[in-house]
Amino acid sequence: MEFQNLPDLASRALGGGVVACNDEFFAPADNLVTPEPPVFNPQTFGAKGQVYDGWETRRRREPGHDWAIVRLGAPGIIRGVVIDTSWFKGNYPPYASVDACEVDGYPSPAELLAPETDWVTVLERCALAGDTAQSFPVAIERRFTHVRLNIYPDGGVARLRVHGEVVPDPRLLGGGLPIDLAAVENGGRVVGCSNMFYGNPNNLLMPGLARTMGEGWETARRRDDGNDWVLVRLGVPGIVRVVELDTSHFKGNAPAEAMLTAVDATVSDVDDRSAWFGLLRRTRLQPDTRHRFFVPPSVGRATHVRLDVYPDGGMARLRLYGIPS
Repeated sequence: MEFQNLPDLASRALGGGVVACNDEFFAPADNLVTPEPPVFNPQTFGAKGQVYDGWETRRRREPGHDWAIVRLGAPGIIRGVVIDTSWFKGNYPPYASVDACEVDGYPSPAELLAPETDWVTVLERCALAGDTAQSFPVAIERRFTHVRLNIYPDGGVARLRVHGEVVPDPRLLGGGLPIDLAAVENGGRVVGCSNMFYGNPNNLLMPGLARTMGEGWETARRRDDGNDWVLVRLGVPGIVRVVELDTSHFKGNAPAEAMLTAVDATVSDVDDRSAWFGLLRRTRLQPDTRHRFFVPPSVGRATHVRLDVYPDGGMARLRLYGIPS
């Protein structure tokens, strides 16, 4: 489904976390938001039975159902959820539903569970299959900060993915202070790419430093006269002042050169190449290096930025520090 190309708002990589659950006897609910795919090693038994890479509750012997509340690392509009029961075959929940709410600040579990909290059902109770990643679209045009996964009556879920569009708190963007205009946590998003054979271009906008080459964007080897590129829609329109191109971990496969151009889509057509202006002229890069370049103060406001790499290769992170307009 198309919504799976959007960021996982609940991912631990964006700061998501499980803040409460009613039961996690066999496996901790924190596993729900682990960015990596679930794994399984047979015959790995602990004091409470087979060790699972997921959330698993005990067998319920009374009425009711189990639940876990997840704080979204990046609040936003939910476009779809993935409830992944991988490796749970005889112990998966037959049904599940998802609720969501928006609460300012840093609410405690007690505040989230209070009667006055406005929880909205974004996924009605639906049937699940075992050992399957099941996708469900969501069509509610509201910003949410937390979700609650309900399983009926009990069982195990490996991962919960909450894909959507990041909507940052505008109060955090004011004051004229510089921010990373392209960061996914500020709403930045890749909207076009020439090639993503080895690595997803959305990795460029993720928080923190890449730990390995696998956490960056990498293209296939080109055998023609062209070059690879990625198009980023800034989360917040603004004036770029500093560019960071990070080729960390890319040693024999970093691009030889790179160039950055930008456009203000509020006054020009993104498809009109004559409306684009330069942020960084074609510049030589070094492998395994964090490069920083200053942008001339005369450069105007941007809503989209295109990164061209020559001729191909990999990059860990792209940072576009500037002043939100």
